Order: sequence, then C-alpha cells, then structure tokens
Amino acid sequence: MRTAYSVETVRAAERELMARLPEGALMQRAAAGLAAACADVLGRVYGSRVVLLVGSGDNGGDALYAGARLARRGAGVSAVLLAPERAHAGGLAALRRAEGRVAGAAGAEELIAGADLVLDGIVGIGGTGGLRPDAVPLAEAAERSRAVVVAVDLPSGVDAGTGEVRGRALRAALTVTFGTHKPGLLVDPAREYAGAVRLVDIGLSLPARPELEALQHADVARLLPVPAAESDKYRRGVVGVAAGSGRYPGAAVLAVAGALRGGAGAVRYVGPAGQAVITRFPETLVSDRGPKHAGRVQAWVVGPGAGDDAATVAEVLAADVPVLIDADGLRLAEASAVRARRAPTLLTPHAGEAAALLGVEREEVEEGRLGAVRELAGRYGAAVLLKGSTTLVAGAGGEGPVRVNPTGTSWLATAGSGDVLSGLAGSLLAAGLPTVDAGSAAAYLHGLAGRFAADGAPARAQDVAEAIAGAWRSVVRG
Repeated sequence: MRTAYSVETVRAAERELMARLPEGALMQRAAAGLAAACADVLGRVYGSRVVLLVGSGDNGGDALYAGARLARRGAGVSAVLLAPERAHAGGLAALRRAEGRVAGAAGAEELIAGADLVLDGIVGIGGTGGLRPDAVPLAEAAERSRAVVVAVDLPSGVDAGTGEVRGRALRAALTVTFGTHKPGLLVDPAREYAGAVRLVDIGLSLPARPELEALQHADVARLLPVPAAESDKYRRGVVGVAAGSGRYPGAAVLAVAGALRGGAGAVRYVGPAGQAVITRFPETLVSDRGPKHAGRVQAWVVGPGAGDDAATVAEVLAADVPVLIDADGLRLAEASAVRARRAPTLLTPHAGEAAALLGVEREEVEEGRLGAVRELAGRYGAAVLLKGSTTLVAGAGGEGPVRVNPTGTSWLATAGSGDVLSGLAGSLLAAGLPTVDAGSAAAYLHGLAGRFAADGAPARAQDVAEAIAGAWRSVVRG
C-alpha cells in the first residue's frame, strides 16, 4: 500500500530527524537519491547537459547538491537562480566546487532549450498558488524543450497537501519525492503534473495512520471475498438492486451486470426494467413488488436510472442493511434520512453530482477533490466514493485516511460505466466488506477492468462489466 502524509506531518518528522543527525545530513540523503534518479533518466551522465531551476527553499538546496554530484560525474551543470540572494549557500558552494556554473536569468531559456535534463527545484512543499510570474517563462521553456523534466519532491506550482493547482505549474516527466508521498502526488489535478513518481527513503519516522492510502494488488486481494467449502448463495450474500425506469432500463441492466461479478451469491432486482434484466441475466431474482417485498438482502444499490422514483429510494433508505446510493438516488435521497441511518451508507457521486450536493460549481469539486470528498462524508455522515480522474473514497464523517484509487483509464468516461461500478461495490457490501473497503476495492477492480476492456481503444460499459472477472483474477494471482 502506498501512503501519503500531510505537509505538517512531513515537516514535523523532518525536524525530529534533523535534530538527531549532523547538520546537512538529511539534505545530503535527499540529494543522493535525487542524483541517482537523474542518472538513471540520463543513462549516460558524462557529457550530458543539466539545468537546475533553483528557488530559495530547501528544494533549491536539494537541486544544487544533486547537481554537484552529477557535475562530479562529468555532466555539464548550470544553475539558474530565481532568488540569488536567498539561494542555499552550502549547495551553491558544492556546485561551484564541482565546477558547475551559475547562469543569470538572461539567456536562461536558451540554456534550457539545449538541456538533456531540467531539474525543477523552484518551489517546495510549502508553495501554494501557482508559480510566481518570474518563474513562468522558465517553466514554459522547460516544457517546450526536449529535456526530461525532473521535479524535486513535487512539481513547482502544485499544492502538496490538497492536489490543487491554482495557477501555472511546471509539468514533470518524473517526480523524485522524499520520505513519503505527498497528497498532491496522488490526487488530480496535481497528479497529472507529477509524471512517474519515485520515492526516496530518507529515514523519516511517520505516524501509523496516513492521510491518504492507495491500495495495490496485494491489498485488494486480501479484501476480496472467497467462498468457503460450506458456502451457499445466501451465505455469500445477496445484493438488491433498485434501479432503472421506463426511460433508463439500461441502467438497471448494467448495475446488475456489475453486481453479478462482485462476489455476492445472488442478485435481486426490483424495478420496472425486470424484463430487460431477466432477458440479459436469467440468474437474477426479479421482483416488481418493491424493495420491502423483494426478499432478504444483505445490501442495497439504489438510484441508477431511477428517474424521479423518490418512493423507492426512501424505502431502500429505511432498510437496516448497508445501502449504496448512486446517480438519481443522490438527488432523490433526503439528506436527513441518510444521516439518520444506523446501517452503513455509501454515496457514489461524480463531480457534477457532488457539486449539486454541496451547492458549489462543478469546477470547484474538480479542483479540490480531497476537500470535497471529506466535506460530503462529513455532511451526510456516510462514506463517499467520489468518481473521476482520481477516484477517492472517504469514510463516514470524513474521518480516517482517504483511499485514492490508482487504476483506471480515460476510456471509462462512458455512459453506464458508473452503473457497473455501483453494482460491483454493492455486491462487495453484501459479501460483508465495510463501506470504505467495498468502495475502494470496487473502484480498483473497475479501473483495472476498464484498462483491460479498452486496451487503447473505446470500450462500452458492458465491455467493462465483462472484464471484471479478468481483473479479479489478475489481482488475486498477483
């Protein structure tokens, strides 16, 4: 599992470690890892041309010390100082001793244009609000060049703690981060600027509970239900799906498709699309008598394609089992009824639906996804899976680590894909997983299935559903 910690936590851990180490030792550790990563990118260091973009903070010092190491290996290293009077004195002296040169602002863009590698040490983890105007031309020159851009700890201009980008930022091909991931390296839109991320261990002692978690194959494999020898379909869990309408029967079919592949022993469907469901999936238990009379279930999925059927949503919310609310159900569910529930609840909005629930513009959610998912979870007292380029899962009340989903593909942005995800997550709820585990495992499998189904080309939601089995096998087989 990958983890990320807040800026405050990282700084406290750095202070604690620096108090036990000789002066400058921690920066030297970071610079050594940074220089090694740059050498790997360059392949051949001797004769290569490296440009350092150096700000006034410790990131600038890291860049200077790393540049000195590369210079000693035969690279031609030039440092562009954005604040010469505040450049790290020790790092600058080390670069000069290694015969690196310091370049002025004049001609810096031409220097960058001829570089093989540009090291972004402009702003550190405390930076907010985008690049300052004097740094923007250098960032643009780096992005226009043929050089590989390597960011020191995180790309300059992004918010390390939230993943927000409030202005111009420098896009990197590789980010070398120290001690731990920062939230901005895992959450869009900042994640898009980081490129590949390489973590350098510098010996930080961090708390047991991180701010963010990103599951990997092994973590998901441990969560997925496996039938025991004595299991039957009822012991494996039964998921109820209340979805679809005369206008949107396909939503019911797709939600059931996801549910059938999620590990529960049986799927009960309730709604007006029963004929479409049973035609496509004859193993489904279909009822038209409403959720109360559908028979026993261990979890409900409600809302996909529901139209204006508020009565069904209210009936499902009154059930004393875990409930997943998606799509139209998010609009129809009374907030007070959600907060009053004693059984677990999982909301699964996309950015537009989350914005409507929060009373803000969609762009505000997309630019501040981490804050939005926590605020929704706090307002509704429910777990929230916020879908999007970075899918996030927050626990009820917004407490505890937020899960960040590392799988997916832009081809998943297709009609019905979310219905498949809802059915899959609901099935995992019925199989006994807690809301955060069910949501994050479902998002992981769904994202992986999307990759398998698309394979570089457009894919339908039904293709994604059919690829879930392959994603599941890939996870459990490692």
